[in-house]
Amino acid sequence: MEHAEIVIIGAGWSGLTAASCLAAAGREVVVLEKSRGPGGRSATRREGDWRFDHGAQYFTARDPGFAEQARQWQADGLVAGWHPRLKQFGPRPAISGQSPDVRLVARPGMNAVLHALSLQLDCRWGWRAESLSWQSGWTIRADDGRKLSADALVITAPPEQSAALLGAEDSMTAALSEVKMAPCWALMLGYDKPLSLAFDAAFVNQGPLSWIARNGSKSGRSGESWVVHAGPEYSSRQLEQPAEQVAAELLDAFVGLTGTEQIRPAFSRLHRWRYALASDPLEVGCLHDAGRRLVLAGDWCAGNRIEGAWLSGRAAADRLLARGVDQTS
Repeated sequence: MEHAEIVIIGAGWSGLTAASCLAAAGREVVVLEKSRGPGGRSATRREGDWRFDHGAQYFTARDPGFAEQARQWQADGLVAGWHPRLKQFGPRPAISGQSPDVRLVARPGMNAVLHALSLQLDCRWGWRAESLSWQSGWTIRADDGRKLSADALVITAPPEQSAALLGAEDSMTAALSEVKMAPCWALMLGYDKPLSLAFDAAFVNQGPLSWIARNGSKSGRSGESWVVHAGPEYSSRQLEQPAEQVAAELLDAFVGLTGTEQIRPAFSRLHRWRYALASDPLEVGCLHDAGRRLVLAGDWCAGNRIEGAWLSGRAAADRLLARGVDQTS
C-alpha cells in the first residue's frame, strides 16, 4: 500500500491552499479529489463560445494576508477585478454586509488559481475516498478498492460528507453535525445575441432567485452567458424535484425580472449544488484532533466564501506544521 506523509481530501480552495503551504514547508503531500480536476464550487463550465461560473461568482479580499496573495495572483494574470453594473430587485435585507471595494474573479474561469496550484502538487483525480480508519496512522480507501496510508490527514469535504467518512461514532462528528449547509440550484443560460439589459449582475431579494449575472462581463470570458442562482429557501424546498421543473421555474423567474419574454436561450443547463453555503458557519479556522493528526477544514470553518476557504486551508497547514505530523500532543 502506498504511503504519504500527509493526505488531503478535496482539491478546492481549502485543500489546495493547505497542500501548497505544507509542500512549501517541505512536507510530502498527496491530494485526493473525486472529480476530474480542481475547483469544487469554484467551477467553470464551457459550452461552445459560452463560459459559465456556475458556482462561486466572485471573491473579495478583506484579510490582509489574503489581499496580499490576491495582488500576487493579479500580477501573475490569474485574477482580475470585476466591476459589473449592479442592480437590486426587492428590498435589501437588514443582514446584508457592506459592499466590497473590489470584486475579484479568477481568469479565464473561477478555477484558474486552483488549476495553477494543482500543477505544483501531487493530485490524484477521480479518487473518491469511501472510508477511513485510524491505527497509529490513517488508511484511506477508495470506492474502487485503492488504498493509501498517511501519517496525517486533512479533510476539506462539506460537513455532512466529512461526518460520513469519519463515521457516526467519531469524536468529531458531533461538531460537524452542528454545521448545516444550504443548497443552491444554478441555471446556466446561453444566448446567440446580447440581451439589451442595463445591468451585468443583480442581487434578487424577491421570488425564488438570489442572484443573476452576465458571465461574459467578467475578464477572460466570452459569449452572452448568464448564471442564475436560486435562493436557499427555494433550493431547499425544491432540492429533490425534477430538474426539468426547476429549470423551467428559474427561467420563468429570470425572464420576469429581465423582461426577455420574446428571447429564448440557445443553451440551458441546470446544476444542483447540494452543499453551497453554511447557514451558520463556524469562526474557528479549522477543527483539529492532535492525537490522531487529523484536521477538518473548509469555508464553513471560517465564515464562508472563498476568502474563508483560503484562511481555513492556511489554518489547517499551520496546525500540522506547528507540532510536526510525527507528534501526537
